[in-house]
Amino acid sequence: MPPNHLPLPDGRRIAHRFLPGAGPTFVFLPGYMSDMTGSKATALWDWAAAQGRSCLLLDYSGCGASPGAFAQGTLSRWREEVLAVIAARLSGPVVLVGSSMGGWLMLLVALALPAGRIAALVGVAAAPDFTCWGYRPDERARLAAGETLLRPNPYGPEPTPTHPGFWADGQSNRVLAAKIALACPLRLLHGQADAEVPWKVSLRLAARLRSDDVQVTLVKDGDHRLSRPPDLALLLAISGALG
Repeated sequence: MPPNHLPLPDGRRIAHRFLPGAGPTFVFLPGYMSDMTGSKATALWDWAAAQGRSCLLLDYSGCGASPGAFAQGTLSRWREEVLAVIAARLSGPVVLVGSSMGGWLMLLVALALPAGRIAALVGVAAAPDFTCWGYRPDERARLAAGETLLRPNPYGPEPTPTHPGFWADGQSNRVLAAKIALACPLRLLHGQADAEVPWKVSLRLAARLRSDDVQVTLVKDGDHRLSRPPDLALLLAISGALG
């Protein structure tokens, strides 16, 4: 079944799938250049369907089934889209589940929602502030000068682009420099063999959160994707315990 599309006032159409069910709605936020057909999103959806739980998947503009130019994508733009879909389709509390960049976006969305709407947060290899720590000084200088940066893609033949607009917007949305005003339960899952997002980023994030209900789970041989069957089972167990 094709996804539905939510029209926004400026013409964007945000692809999403909504599964009604019990409890808070699990909302999956994909990583950079990913979409709602990924293994973690699919596993969460299938689990929710089997358990009679509510779930919402979506694609940011320029990604997956949402039309648009990926080069125009920014955290602020995608946060606006996530908030719009939540406002249009959901009325109760949510559990935000964010993967990699989606873990950064998860924090920005949670900070923008009323506190009563957030039941819990789950970050998978969460990558807040990666526009800073994820690039060398010379790369940041090239991006600041307006150059699009191309890097080898470990998951495909085409290089991974970082566009200057995305980078600049990310720099203005950094969250790790001060206390993060979120008091909800939060779970962080991270592989210690992650070659893209150092697992100590999750420890930094845990230390910055205002909430005392924060747990970090490390998978010693886990890579960045954490998409092996045992990794997915762990994600579902952690998520299910929160809802």
